[in-house]
Amino acid sequence: MGKKVIVIDDSKTIREMVRFALERAGYCIVEAIDGQDGLDKLKTVPDLAMAIVDVNMPNMSGIEMLEALKKDAIAPKVPAIMLTTEGAAALIQRAKDAGARGWMVKPFKPDLLVAAVGKLAGAP
Repeated sequence: MGKKVIVIDDSKTIREMVRFALERAGYCIVEAIDGQDGLDKLKTVPDLAMAIVDVNMPNMSGIEMLEALKKDAIAPKVPAIMLTTEGAAALIQRAKDAGARGWMVKPFKPDLLVAAVGKLAGAP
């Protein structure tokens, strides 16, 4: 199986759409239902090549999750793309400051998502 990508989104439909696009391209998908679940899995699932993260989620937002990872010297540094309905410049800057490497707006084009994952994580 290909490189592991974690998809962190409270929408099951979005997680399924991302899974479908990336599995067809050869990636292995791990899912998390919110920022806290994503943070836990980023710390415990080995060999994650990258993260695709929603911004607005219950329990912990995607940006709060990245900020927590940045503060934790033990946590792995996994490249992240934010996949969200948000487009405010202040949020984009906060995400970049927390370590996000890209920003895509929903609804997304699967081929563009696959290309972005390939650029940051490498070929599956």
